Order: sequence, then C-alpha cells, then structure tokens
Amino acid sequence: MIRRMAIDERGATNPIPQFPTGFLWGVSTSAHQIEGAADERERSVWDAFTAEPGRVKDGSTAEVACDHYHRYPEDVALLAGLGVDAYRFSISWPRVNTPNGLDFYDRLVDELCAAGVRPVPTLFHWDLPLGLDWLDRDTANRFAAYVSVVAERLADRVGKWITINEPAEHTLLGHALGTHAPGRGLLFDALPVAHHQLLAHGQAVRALRAAGATDIGIANSHGPTWPASQEQADLEAAGFYDTLLNRLFADPLLLGRYPEGIGELMPGDVEADLKIISEPLDFYGINYYAPTRVGAPQGEETEFGGVSMPAELPFSVREIEGVPTTDFGWPVVPEGLTELLTGFRERYGDRLPPIVITENGCSYEGVDDQERIAYLDGHIRALHRAVEAGVDVRGYFVWSLLDNFEWAEGYARRFGLVHVDYETLVRTPKASYGWLRDVLRAQG
Repeated sequence: MIRRMAIDERGATNPIPQFPTGFLWGVSTSAHQIEGAADERERSVWDAFTAEPGRVKDGSTAEVACDHYHRYPEDVALLAGLGVDAYRFSISWPRVNTPNGLDFYDRLVDELCAAGVRPVPTLFHWDLPLGLDWLDRDTANRFAAYVSVVAERLADRVGKWITINEPAEHTLLGHALGTHAPGRGLLFDALPVAHHQLLAHGQAVRALRAAGATDIGIANSHGPTWPASQEQADLEAAGFYDTLLNRLFADPLLLGRYPEGIGELMPGDVEADLKIISEPLDFYGINYYAPTRVGAPQGEETEFGGVSMPAELPFSVREIEGVPTTDFGWPVVPEGLTELLTGFRERYGDRLPPIVITENGCSYEGVDDQERIAYLDGHIRALHRAVEAGVDVRGYFVWSLLDNFEWAEGYARRFGLVHVDYETLVRTPKASYGWLRDVLRAQG
C-alpha cells in the first residue's frame, strides 16, 4: 500500500506506521464546549460559574459556543470528510433534564450512523446540573438514574460508552483549587468528590449493562510523573503527586482498592462502594497531554498550565526544560505517552483491560497549523511504539474536532482540527484536518 508521507517530530518525512486491523480512529468534543443553545436546557454549574465576573479569563460564556446544537449536520459532514471511524461527544445532563432534551441526541446519533461514523457518547463531561453537588453521595444515585434514561433511548444504536470524563481534573480544578466550576477551594477536603464520581461511574456501568449496553469504559487523564531530582524530598513529593493524579482514580477501578492511606479518608462504607466502583470494564480510556515534573514544595504559589497552585500543597510543579510547548504552555513530550502506557501495563498487568486513548491534542493558533501536525505525528508514533511493546491499545481520539469554549480560558485556546470563527460560526478545516484525513486513508 502506498502510504501518505508525514512530518515526524524530527522534521523528516516518514510514513505513519500501520496500526492493527480494527484499530479505532476518532475525534472528541464535549457538550458544554460546543453545543450552545443554552436556553434549551437547564442551567449547569458551569453556567453559574461563568456568570461570576473574573472566573473566565476573557469573560466569555458557552451560551452560543460553536452552536453545534443547530449546526450538527455540518459538523457530522466534517467528520465524514475526515474519515474517522468514531466520534466521541458528550451528552448534556442538563439538556436531558428538559422536556424532549434527548431528542437532540437521537437526531445526532442517527446522523452519525447514516454517515458511517460510530457514536461514542460520554455521559458526564463536567456540566453538572445546577443544584446537584458531588459532595453529596446522592448525586451518584441521580447520575445512575439519568444514565438509565439515556441508555434506554440510545443503546439500540450506540455500541460504545464512556461514563465520566476526567474525574481527577473535575475534583482538583473544580473543587480543590476552585479554578473550574463549581469554584470551590477545598484542597484535600475535596476527596469525597473523587469518591462519589467513582461510585457514580460504577453505578452507571451497572445501569448501562441493565439496559443492554455493551463496550463500556471511562476516560481518565493520566501522565507520567517525573521527580525534579533524585533527592528524597523530591522523590516523596513526586510519589504523592502520582498517587493523587494517577493512582487515586486508576487503582479503585482496576484493582478494587485505594492506594495506601487514601481509603480511610473517603466517606461511607468504602469497601462496599469499591465493589461497585470496580465493576469490570470493556476498555480503559486514557486522556494524555504531557508528563509532569514534580518536586518538594517551594513555599510559594506557583503557576502550572494556567492554574495557580497554592503554596501549602505538599509538592510543587516544575518546568520541563528543553522541550517545545503549546500555546497553552504545556510541554510537548510524545515519548511520555509510550512511557505511560508501558508503565500502566507493568503496574496493572492482566487487570488492565484494552486501552483507548480517548483524548490527545494541543492548542495552537492559525489555520496552517504545522505545529499541531508535528504534535499529532509525534504522539501517534509514540502510541505505535507502545503497541509494538505489547500494550493492548484499541483506539485513538484527537482532541478536538472544533475550536471551542476552553473552560476557564474562554475562547483564547484553540484545540480544533477545524477553525471556528466565533462571530460568524463559519467552520474552516485546518491543515491538520487534511493531514489527519490522509493519514487515516493510508491506515485503510
């Protein structure tokens, strides 16, 4: 087969290696970031958060966003033109709570199926209905009831499901640090939020299976933790960070237990809850962006990826030197993906189900986005090296199809393969869209 020549991270021309037959290629979005049509759904914690002055850096909201709610046929046509196998989107719980709110997702799923694109819904991507609270255990029960309603309506056409997106970030940024909705600064008192999201995931898995749904997973964010040095204080700080951001969410799901010292900090009958949390998964979704370099606390507030990290944390995040960065300031380290995946296989062994990379992407300006092409090229190659090393990876989803509302950054960051003019809402495929289209054609 003649394969498209692509630019790798060294700048040389080189074909993307072939992935196994049946490997799933897709792109991802989320409801609050692209749908708009805010007047046709209930309010979420993000609507309340963005209404508070100073919460979003450019003062914007997602009331219109990309207007995907009204323009979804155009966006599905972009997916079909790109040639992806699957589209990962999220379902807005606040929209489902309104009369006929599920009708939109009925139409979207039908449109995707007609275009030959597999729908992969995520059932919670941070837009919690206003009035609910993850500190409240009953929110997990409410989530399971909502999931049952969605599955009953869509399971006849949806064959792959994701329960919750990035509970780590929703806990850390939304509840521990307060830089995301709902804007709390609880620090370690936010741990019940993590537990209740994990419990909600387990209850959702049961609800999906009861509705006849199959191929169920979660989308957790993970990355290697690199100690700032081999000094004991830095090693201990890095170990703590790795537990907090990686093992706190993976261990209960895959091993049925919390890391040492964590379980006793969680509310309720933890042992009983862990039996629900560790319901068997059909795949494990990983969102990968970068490794994190961590050292001992430095006694002062630090900045990390646009987030202020309080001085009282028992670690400090340090710069990874000698690597390029995205417009967001995130380090570009493709080899971190290989390291992460091989490390997961070593840590969890046969308890680890097949992996799907449910997000990987970068923020760069411009339509001729050669930097994004280089980023994706490097990470796809790094993913292939993990496959060659024996890691069972079944799919890869790029974040994101469209430029969109980037949470507390507003519209200042552009992650899309397709440029969106936020005044006219005109979509313009970027150079990276054409590059990925050609890569997918070469993959067959």
